[in-house]
Amino acid sequence: MLQIKSFAFNPFSENTYIVFNDHKNAFIIDPGNFSDEETEILEKFISDNDLKVQNILLTHAHIDHVLGLQKAFDKYKVPVLMHELEKEMLDRNPMDANRFGFFFKPFEGDISYLKENEIISLDEDEFKILHVPGHSPGHIAVHNEPQKLMISGDVLFEGSIGRTDLYKGNSEELLKSIREKLFVLDDETKVYNGHGNPTTIGFEKNHNPFF
Repeated sequence: MLQIKSFAFNPFSENTYIVFNDHKNAFIIDPGNFSDEETEILEKFISDNDLKVQNILLTHAHIDHVLGLQKAFDKYKVPVLMHELEKEMLDRNPMDANRFGFFFKPFEGDISYLKENEIISLDEDEFKILHVPGHSPGHIAVHNEPQKLMISGDVLFEGSIGRTDLYKGNSEELLKSIREKLFVLDDETKVYNGHGNPTTIGFEKNHNPFF
């Protein structure tokens, strides 16, 4: 049985997730830990639960979702998984940090690229990669069908959708992604998003004002 632990980190209140199973194997998804205190909280949860981090997944590479990426990579020495179209976003982060008034080093580490419909496994639990562009070009959602859960990043929120006014955002593309990739899933699918509270596919189909 999969379990999900969330942390609201950094000044953007970004949701960082640890997904783990009964074998104590885990993924870190969107490490946004910024301060030393946040990093300690994340690492303590992993160590207290004897979790073995297998991979670091990025739904996308906007700066609020990768503030702790280098720390996580250096600590756990596992590959970073993301869509290839997000490499440009990752590379832009030092410039974006400068705009917000702080210094951010370019990421140095191993990256593997995920593709649409690729399956990644955490032991017997399988996750399907859904390419859902619009908020950013290489944005992905990570879907586990048997347990009806999905880590969706900044695509679909409780009563809202992701921003499209950022670099290479596209509102038409985002709405298309949600309609064609997310709203076809089971209504009971729980959506763990990048900011705010979880929601479900059924609730958003029926109540989201953008649809």
